[in-house]
Amino acid sequence: MKKLPVGIDSFEKLRREGFYYIDKTGLIRDLLNNWGEVNLFTRPRRFGKTLNMSMLKSFFEIGTDKSLFDGLAISKETALCEAYMGKFPVIFISLKGVDGLTFEDAYERLRFIIRTEMSRLGFLLQSERAKEESKRPFERFLNEQETKTDVVGSLNILSRLLYEHYGQKVLLLIDEYDAPLLDVVHEEKNLPVLRDIMRNFYSPLKACDPYLRFVFLTGITKFSQLSIFSELNNIKNISMLPEYAAICGITEEEMATQMDEDLDILAGRMGISREKTVQKLKDNYDGYHFTWPSPDIYNPFSLLNAFADGRLDSYWFGSGTPTYL
Repeated sequence: MKKLPVGIDSFEKLRREGFYYIDKTGLIRDLLNNWGEVNLFTRPRRFGKTLNMSMLKSFFEIGTDKSLFDGLAISKETALCEAYMGKFPVIFISLKGVDGLTFEDAYERLRFIIRTEMSRLGFLLQSERAKEESKRPFERFLNEQETKTDVVGSLNILSRLLYEHYGQKVLLLIDEYDAPLLDVVHEEKNLPVLRDIMRNFYSPLKACDPYLRFVFLTGITKFSQLSIFSELNNIKNISMLPEYAAICGITEEEMATQMDEDLDILAGRMGISREKTVQKLKDNYDGYHFTWPSPDIYNPFSLLNAFADGRLDSYWFGSGTPTYL
């Protein structure tokens, strides 16, 4: 029996420590066959967006441990793996911790997250190719003396230095891009300020074109009314495309085949037949459709918790509802 990954969104941790991993590596093939310059993918909270981003990082990033993908669907795509696995510099920023805060706290959290990724890539400061005009703001950011201008230019700095260091275009992954805005979307005072910061944070992506292979953004919704992407005219929204219908969540087939033993255990703990257990799970956690056509999608957070606890409950709703909703 594999362990149930309740609340774990690190692909590497799941694979190294013997947790269940519902194989979503087909996303890699679909992206490579049909990627845009800037891709946007939206799904509800706790549906596995961060885990997918972590998986993409593990696949593409230079120096990756290729054994993490042994036995997964993507490992059968031999030519694709040889051409792309472990071949790209990657910037991975998750903004999921920047919601539910005051404006000041949200901005400080944003700076901390960017600084953390800069620290992870701090070896770039030793690169002979690094230009002095890029190193200075980089070092100033790490020394916590940055200004708003440095936040705005941070993606440009990282993209440029990685490109110059490796001679290879960069993959930029931004998880929960809209998190900083969710809790201030109705506040007259703070929304315009934070919106301008986020717009200026994302707007340099256009200037980064020479350094970026592609950009992948996830979030809960597309904030078209806030114009934070006003300078980006190359966004491809893949959220409602049929080939991505089951990228987040767990399908009934995945549950029946990859979690077969857990179904039997849950049925035993509930004292009912397997067939009745499947029906109760379907009644409570099934029925999500994000495209047409689409398989039935089970809420992964609730499903995993039900298997772990041996009972059914309102796990997803009980985990917290954003004030935006």
